[in-house]
Amino acid sequence: MPAFIIATTVITDPPRFMEYVKAISGLAERFGGETYVRGPVTEVLEGEVPEGERVIVTRYPDAAAAKAYLYSDEYQAAKLLRKDAGNVVVRMIVVD
Repeated sequence: MPAFIIATTVITDPPRFMEYVKAISGLAERFGGETYVRGPVTEVLEGEVPEGERVIVTRYPDAAAAKAYLYSDEYQAAKLLRKDAGNVVVRMIVVD
């Protein structure tokens, strides 16, 4: 059954965040990931969303593939770049 990683971000330091983006470029695809949505929230219909929030939705063949991506050595190394920026808020969930 397909699984989706849904990530939301508020980027406060774009140049530093781009280091992370470059590091993960093409990585999701190696685990069977296909990005369906990538962009800013354009309209809030209900609830509250932080200003500038962006959403990324990536489909994987199954939850195991999504988790393999998230727990891969390559992703964990890239994640450190994002963490070192210290000013990026990220939430990431798997839905299957």
